[in-house]
Amino acid sequence: MTSFCKQQLADAGMDVADALERLMGSEALLERLLKKFLEDENYQKLCTALECADQEAAVAAAHTLKGVCGNLSLTVLYPLFTRQVEALRQGDWPAARALMEEIQPAYLHLTEAVRSAADCHEAG
Repeated sequence: MTSFCKQQLADAGMDVADALERLMGSEALLERLLKKFLEDENYQKLCTALECADQEAAVAAAHTLKGVCGNLSLTVLYPLFTRQVEALRQGDWPAARALMEEIQPAYLHLTEAVRSAADCHEAG
């Protein structure tokens, strides 16, 4: 992974050094996990669950996303999903839905950076 790719990820809200430390320095493993993050369906499940007021599904999806973001050092999203899980568990739908105003742009920016970093790696 080039320093340019790492900087793109950092700019989007990822602590790349921390993620690599968790993965014992394996950039290849980090790249595989980031690809899996892009393929993960929990964000869409969360959006659907929030629209349908399905608390169980919303908690499950948000909790999974929180864990994934924590493990990948996605520092922009982790605290947002942490707050959302807490709101959902308390049944505070207005707060949980309102957090999507912060989560959605951060999630889209981060997934765009991950795709760009993957393209950067494949080109390099």
